[in-house]
Amino acid sequence: MQSDQSLTAYASRRMRLAGSAILESGNPWFVPLDQLQTAFNRDGKELITFANYDYLGIADHPAIRNAAHSALDQLGVGALGSRLVGGERLVHAEFEEAMARFVGADACLTLVSGYLTNLSTISHLMGNRDLILYDELSHNSILSGVAGSKATSMEFRHNDMDHLQSLLTKERGNYRKCLIVVEGLYSMDGDIPNLPELLALKDRFGCWLLVDEAHSIGGLGRTGRGLSEHFGEDPRRIDIIIGTLSKTFASCGGFICAQRSVLDWMRFTLPGFVYSVGLPPVIAAAAHAALEVLVSEPARPAALQLNAEHFLNRAEEAGLATGSAVGRSIIPVLFPDLTSTMECSDSLLKEGIYAPPIVQVGVPKHLPRIRFFISARHTFQEIDRTVATLESFILSGDGPQRRAALELDAAQV
Repeated sequence: MQSDQSLTAYASRRMRLAGSAILESGNPWFVPLDQLQTAFNRDGKELITFANYDYLGIADHPAIRNAAHSALDQLGVGALGSRLVGGERLVHAEFEEAMARFVGADACLTLVSGYLTNLSTISHLMGNRDLILYDELSHNSILSGVAGSKATSMEFRHNDMDHLQSLLTKERGNYRKCLIVVEGLYSMDGDIPNLPELLALKDRFGCWLLVDEAHSIGGLGRTGRGLSEHFGEDPRRIDIIIGTLSKTFASCGGFICAQRSVLDWMRFTLPGFVYSVGLPPVIAAAAHAALEVLVSEPARPAALQLNAEHFLNRAEEAGLATGSAVGRSIIPVLFPDLTSTMECSDSLLKEGIYAPPIVQVGVPKHLPRIRFFISARHTFQEIDRTVATLESFILSGDGPQRRAALELDAAQV
């Protein structure tokens, strides 16, 4: 007989608490996208997806495919070790130098996981006499890095610079070092922090600033260089820029941009780098090729921004609740409850539009949404059809009440 103290029993209880009842009416997640596309094509239909990070529409770019093939043929699949003790390849340094030039930083260091990059960097930097101040809507990788640190940590209200300043005024003098952590583009809300104010507070109170640019590089700034380009600020004023290779760069892994002396130290001490395998050469080569496409085809960031602005404008015209989104790579559409969120996602899929719901695991239980990743590859026609489908769903059945609930929900965000 199974004990109530078994791992299986524990997992079952935790799953129920996490909301497993949601799955009783169907599971819209973990859909094999290739299988879904094949099914639609077999029926003579096209599938529009807003569920992927391919912001610049380059995941199948010939230059990236060719670079990956070449690296595979010459170097094989894996790095076969930590870079410190045998996993280093020329392709690593070449890519890091190119990324540092692009971002406008002194140096760059790549890690095998984007999630690990935040977790390892934050926990490594800050000790028990230090303070971490982080935005309350920070990504889980940031929260894990904060939790893994011995430093004191405090959250400030989302994008509220007055609240951050009040915390600094009250607390900064009690700690040796202070790290402020924000995202360049918030992954669930599609909004951005006020970088000039952050830099002013950093300088005034003698802090370090870490900006996670996972979703903002490629989508913010005239040439896609991220938050600093968007605001016209020198990226070297940001102490640490964290990035991922799984969004704009269509591969996987993470990177850190900082002063060269900082990264020289981290090469020998950062746990997530020292004790993890290096980027597989095929991935490093593919990401490097993606970076070269971004640099050589500046029309792609512009197309992405036009598409995102068009989506946001059309959504607002249709009365959809988009919260504080600024009209860049990510635009959420908020719903008043779980049921309507799930039903709308299903309604979209029936019309050939794939956009899975985001519910209580990724966002607060009372703020479910469908998150739309915008790509340079989307067309205005696809966007218009998507917004029209959303609008049709909202106006169906209890339309006026549902619209009123959406507007109320948007006002609360």
